[in-house]
Amino acid sequence: MSDLSMLINGLKVTAENNATFERRNPLDGTVATRAPAASAADAVMAVEAAAEAFRTWSETGPGERRALLLKAAEKLEAKLPQFVEAVSAETGATGMWAGFNVMLAAGMIREAASLTTQIAGEVIPSDVPGSLAMGVRQPAGVVLGIAPWNAPIILGVRAIATPLACGNTVILKGSENCPRTHQLIVEAFQEAGLPAGVVNYITNAPADAGAVVEAMVAHPAVRRVNFTGSTRVGRLIAMTCAKYLKPAVLELGGKAPLVILDDADLDDAVNAAAFGCFANSGQICMSTERIIVDQKVADEFVRKFATKAKSLPLGDPRKPEPVVLGSVIGMSTVEHCNALIDDALAKGAKLACGGKADSTLMPATLLDHVTPAMRIYHEETFGPVKAIVRVRNTEEAIACANDNEYGLSAAVFGHDIARAFNVARKIDSGICHVNAPTVHDEAQMPFGGVKGSGIGRFGGRAGIYEFTELRWITIQTTPRHYPF
Repeated sequence: MSDLSMLINGLKVTAENNATFERRNPLDGTVATRAPAASAADAVMAVEAAAEAFRTWSETGPGERRALLLKAAEKLEAKLPQFVEAVSAETGATGMWAGFNVMLAAGMIREAASLTTQIAGEVIPSDVPGSLAMGVRQPAGVVLGIAPWNAPIILGVRAIATPLACGNTVILKGSENCPRTHQLIVEAFQEAGLPAGVVNYITNAPADAGAVVEAMVAHPAVRRVNFTGSTRVGRLIAMTCAKYLKPAVLELGGKAPLVILDDADLDDAVNAAAFGCFANSGQICMSTERIIVDQKVADEFVRKFATKAKSLPLGDPRKPEPVVLGSVIGMSTVEHCNALIDDALAKGAKLACGGKADSTLMPATLLDHVTPAMRIYHEETFGPVKAIVRVRNTEEAIACANDNEYGLSAAVFGHDIARAFNVARKIDSGICHVNAPTVHDEAQMPFGGVKGSGIGRFGGRAGIYEFTELRWITIQTTPRHYPF
């Protein structure tokens, strides 16, 4: 069990009145972490420290920022064993998932380092004689990052790295479900030598989240908010940001469709579906949630996919035997997925493999012949329970893919690339992959969704646009004529 501290202005601190909360392991209920339960006053202290640090960090040259970020990537990678232990203890995820997180997160920091010299503007022709008019990008100020538990290292780093590269200072609000995991990220940045106050870290008890977040958003120094999490909470964050006129980048829930056309390579599609559906037990925003398959190939696909799904090892990630499916985050996920299974079976769905669970070790589960009458057709499972919808043709496949409130990731499988690409173009999503899984991320890519999946984009140059202010600055180089 780990006792944690927060980080404010480079100092390890406790919460007001030494208040704490506990995070318990989802498998056995043992205390994994005891962390400070920040108050609104603690949160304001973190903002003020970041605001003071911004005065000098925003003037730091791109080479210095790049060097510190590259060092942070090395420090993060060196903490791999600690991350594996923390992730399995706090969230029940596998060592394989923790390792993947560390690898991609380190790449994200290195990509952010490369952006420090790409924060460019432009000269814009002016109608005023002698006026040199420029669009200039400058650091925005203090950035509040709110990261979730499901891909904790990737998404924790994403909340920090590009804002820092752009010259902003950052407060990371750690997830109540993985405070130790998120603290390790902040430790990596501190060990890299970032000045005090440039990165700050606070943790809060679940009941205090709303008050803590609003205290920070309300502070004049906070100029950007980025949040990754559920659509329900994202709407609350958006409303709070709107109240104080603060721009927000929101990456929210998903119901990613995987469309399998009648000419798809089914073996390839099965492998992609297994990864997209069951990586981290389906607890990824991009997870394949609905498999939409042409009825001409549906029987063969379902047979092959069920065989593959049944072979995926399930078990306690803390034990030495390698597993693909570890624990889900808690019994609320189990209860939600069990209810979706009951509803679907009662309305005519067929169980291809898996089934209901009585613990957080949930098997890979496939429900075939799912229809719009069933809850699982519309609701995000965020677990290893997946829906298969059979359609008669390409037009029905596109309509089915778009028939939900979300629009983050999608995928299309088909031998005719032009046809598959045209299907991809018609799917309402921020991301779509042809002949590749719905779960895919690269640090340099514009990552984000449409509809209920969020607003704005993380990643690469898109991140620069989100975390800088675009200013119009002019220099009058010759005498100017005025009408009076």
